[in-house]
Amino acid sequence: MLPFDIPSDQPVLIAGPTASGKSSLALEIARTGGGVIVNADALQVFANWRIVTARPSEEEEALAPHALYGHIPGDQAYSVGHWLRDVTPYLSGNLRPIIVGGTGLNLTALTEGLADIPLTPPDIRAECGAVIDAHGVQALLADLDTETLARIDTHNPARISRAWEVQRTTGRGLAEWQDNTPAPLLPLSNACPIVLNADRDWLRDRIERRFDLMIASGALDEARRNLSTWTPKDPSAKAIGAPELIAHLTGELSLAQAKARAIIASQQYAKRQRTWFRKRMHNWKAIPLPA
Repeated sequence: MLPFDIPSDQPVLIAGPTASGKSSLALEIARTGGGVIVNADALQVFANWRIVTARPSEEEEALAPHALYGHIPGDQAYSVGHWLRDVTPYLSGNLRPIIVGGTGLNLTALTEGLADIPLTPPDIRAECGAVIDAHGVQALLADLDTETLARIDTHNPARISRAWEVQRTTGRGLAEWQDNTPAPLLPLSNACPIVLNADRDWLRDRIERRFDLMIASGALDEARRNLSTWTPKDPSAKAIGAPELIAHLTGELSLAQAKARAIIASQQYAKRQRTWFRKRMHNWKAIPLPA
């Protein structure tokens, strides 16, 4: 039971760290109050990884309408801007949207707006990669402006690279672009925003159990299906557990080693998520877990 009522005439937003039960909550709300469950997770959009990305199962999808799950090829780039374009029709459809995911950037872009930053040219992206290969991702921080450094997660390689590429491409810091952001598609005041505030130790245990469940549900078979086309630089290759299981199948890791590395990566990701939610979602309705 939720500790508060959810208005039936408002879109619902559900954020939370990995393995915290977001999809189950969305399904409960959809089954009891109606609506379409719309994915806001940056990796559950990819068609080639269902089990590893913890997408809803086919049986779960049959219980309520679902949208924006597994609709993008694994080798295709898919940005926050792409997601905002795809989610827009569901904001004014016949069914109330229940937008759920652990990608904080998608949810804050939806509710706070997204700066219209030009795409990074391939040569600058290659330059960024060369700097990282030669000196490590932390070397990029020296080129960022003070305001951008204060805003981004300086322990998140993807956020650091993105900020560096924006500044190198446009000559303007990411913070300056953010300060000139257009109006959001869905202001927070027009929605019921929920964030699952998971206890760290409780979540660590759930992450460990979930990986065992993934293996039991066929994650290794899913990895085998991806093995022949596996490319580490594909957008879908960022799915936690995918590189580890591929490394097991190619003989680089034992299954126990793959499991251990995937669990550590998931726990590190959950820590970054919890930090993002704490900083950016303090106006959301928090549900402490365990209840």
